[in-house]
Amino acid sequence: MGATDRFSPEEVQRILGLTGKQLDYWDRLRLVSPRKEQGNRFYSFRDLISLRTIKQLIDQGVPANRLRRALAALREKLAQVHRPLSELRILSDGKDVVVESEGARLEPLSGQFVLNFETRELGEKVRVMVGPNADDWLATALEYDAEENTRAQAIEAYDHALSIDPQKVDALLNCGTLCYEEGNLKKAAEYFMRALQVDPENALAHFNLGSVLEEVGRLEAARLHLRNAVRLDPSYPDAHYNLAFVCEELGARNEAQRHWQAYITLDPSSPWCGYARQRLAGTKARTAGTT
Repeated sequence: MGATDRFSPEEVQRILGLTGKQLDYWDRLRLVSPRKEQGNRFYSFRDLISLRTIKQLIDQGVPANRLRRALAALREKLAQVHRPLSELRILSDGKDVVVESEGARLEPLSGQFVLNFETRELGEKVRVMVGPNADDWLATALEYDAEENTRAQAIEAYDHALSIDPQKVDALLNCGTLCYEEGNLKKAAEYFMRALQVDPENALAHFNLGSVLEEVGRLEAARLHLRNAVRLDPSYPDAHYNLAFVCEELGARNEAQRHWQAYITLDPSSPWCGYARQRLAGTKARTAGTT
């Protein structure tokens, strides 16, 4: 991928007339997600095509979660299609979405999807009934999650998704985060632990659980999970920050220094960077005083 095929979120917003909130929401719906490299997020040119398509369809009145359902159904039926937003022809009359590729057509009709295969082998219409599934509940939860006054509905929708698919890591993480923000640390920890049971190598789950454990005073357990977070994602600034803080609390000054420095290097423009520099300087001074 060349330099001309890398666009920062800010460049994408300027080129396509989008907002950061829109990009984040479409990322959470898994329509188009940025890549990450050395702590930076960027989009490819094909991503720009996909994002432009999403914007055009939504401007025509197609809800983002309805578009997501259409694309998910198409991926299920056309295994060779990996990037439908940039590989396929997608149309809308403001009500329905029609996706066409090599004789295949997908139309959402009153909550149902009709998939037409016009091939030599199959000339009949195949009707695929798609009811509210785990992804549908997750999309609903994300919409509620975006508003502070509908968090209770968001948690309920996440739980609906999990009742259908208990291994839905996104739902577990998001629901745990809502519980954390509501001050229910015990419930938050339960969701994060469930996420790790499903995906033991999930850096965000380790970070979230480590942060909760730090708040309740379980510092050794917190350090274990935060160490896992930075092992799995060395470019995760907040994980380094929290781990440095926990290490200081445990008296592990050398380890704390490494992670304060990592945080400063990864996120030098952060409003917390000044505090991190103070902690790093203080830790170095205390370490020097004991030698």
